[in-house]
Amino acid sequence: MSTASRLPKSVQRFTTKLPTEVNRTIRRLSVLSLIGQIVLVVTGGAVRLTASGLGCPTWPRCTDESLVNTPEMGIHGLIEFGNRMLTFALAAVAALMLVYLWNLRKERRDLFMLALGLLASIPAQAIIGGITVLSNLNPWVVGLHFLVSMALVVFASLLVNRAFGRTGRFMKHALPALPSVARPVMLAVTVFSAIAVMLGVVVTGAGPHAGDADAPRNDLDWDLFSHIHAVPAYLITAGTLLAVYLVVRHKIGGPFRTAAFLLLAVTLLQAVIGFTQYYNGIPALLVGAHMLGAALLMSASTNAADIAKYSPAK
Repeated sequence: MSTASRLPKSVQRFTTKLPTEVNRTIRRLSVLSLIGQIVLVVTGGAVRLTASGLGCPTWPRCTDESLVNTPEMGIHGLIEFGNRMLTFALAAVAALMLVYLWNLRKERRDLFMLALGLLASIPAQAIIGGITVLSNLNPWVVGLHFLVSMALVVFASLLVNRAFGRTGRFMKHALPALPSVARPVMLAVTVFSAIAVMLGVVVTGAGPHAGDADAPRNDLDWDLFSHIHAVPAYLITAGTLLAVYLVVRHKIGGPFRTAAFLLLAVTLLQAVIGFTQYYNGIPALLVGAHMLGAALLMSASTNAADIAKYSPAK
């Protein structure tokens, strides 16, 4: 007996109305998922940078008596509770994506599993967020919370590429051939991007923006780790410049050209923000912009590496 035949008739009637091919709604949901994950990084940064990390001082409730923030908690409670609510919005998008992919769950297992992974990770993120609050914003737990968000940005970026048929088994168009060095270079750039993000977590944990005046720090040398954090950033820049050189030298068009130049723009923007904040006392607004840049960097590097992976070699 098939899975569909075991479902109640009302559910069967509903599933017959769902798409049997990847349509505009599925593609829009994939983009919305990516945007939502990046926005979650930004709102999480706002929580930290406005010292609202304990705006809701307990978890899973906002206070011992209230599930939501109260007027007495002021702007800090509003910011923290708003960040929590965004998690539910992302869960709704991921769940809706799974619903729309139901009839495609076997044929497009790649999309279904990515969407399932995004949905399954949301409760894990919520639990880590709860531990963050209950541990009084321990910098290592806060860092883990941020790194999971970065991983979700990567998965959402892959979801977009698969949904639009840019990469994967169901590509709509063959990609232009790339020099054989392009694939390992793009993979290296993605790895260095991840390393830079992880070291950035260490730097942030040693810096002044703890999320609350009484939150602990990791007691590491902020200046030393700032310079260590810059090393993979230099390697990212070098790899990206090499990719752009290959595009121009070999007159490569198509998605890889766009991906390489987009990655270059994000990399240069991150470098400018990073140097500016370092030499200007780490202002909160620039730190927030750097966090947004980190999410964009992970997405752009993932996109470039994914396209290079599925491009034939010259």
